Amino acid sequence: MRRNRYLAIPALIGVLCLQGCPAIIAGGGAAAVTSLEDRRSTGTQLDDSAIESRAASRISERIGERGHINVTSFNRAVLLTGEAWDDATRAEVEKIVAQVANIRGVTNEVQVAGVSSGTSRANDTTITAKVKGRFVNTKGLNPLHVKVVTEAGVVYLLGLVTEAEAETAADLARTTGGVRKVVKVFEYCKSTEDPCKPASPAAPPKSQRM
Repeated sequence: MRRNRYLAIPALIGVLCLQGCPAIIAGGGAAAVTSLEDRRSTGTQLDDSAIESRAASRISERIGERGHINVTSFNRAVLLTGEAWDDATRAEVEKIVAQVANIRGVTNEVQVAGVSSGTSRANDTTITAKVKGRFVNTKGLNPLHVKVVTEAGVVYLLGLVTEAEAETAADLARTTGGVRKVVKVFEYCKSTEDPCKPASPAAPPKSQRM
């Protein structure tokens, strides 16, 4: 990037602060905390974002209106959900995504069906929010470690978790109103292994003599 673009940032922040700087700072802080809590490396998080963008773009170019496909990448493993008009389109979508760089594998959960309605998608969004809400303040489960994707009332759970965390998340999702089925697409590690090892408690601040 050119240096003058960086020089413009302080001035831009100054203008934005006149319109509500605390909200901007809070949003940035929340994003930073989420990134740090994620068990994936920063590089892997960036790769997942790039994989989703590239895959979705290629699918849109080649499939067009023959389907409605959602791409979710976690730890470079891709989950495909949504609807395709026929089996050939469903298979083509998987082949397109498998050719994207850095992908470790593809789980194809695309259904052969008509494209979902706006009402159905809105309902799925609501279910996702309800499931995520139930994860909050649940003992033994950090909601930032589990990604929730809902399609036609079916909840897919992704993340790098222990078996105990997976079962807790699945049980909560399964008993949430509106959920028809829960599919676990987790990767597992033991609590004694990185990155699932519990964080060490922060050391108390040292007293200083005046």
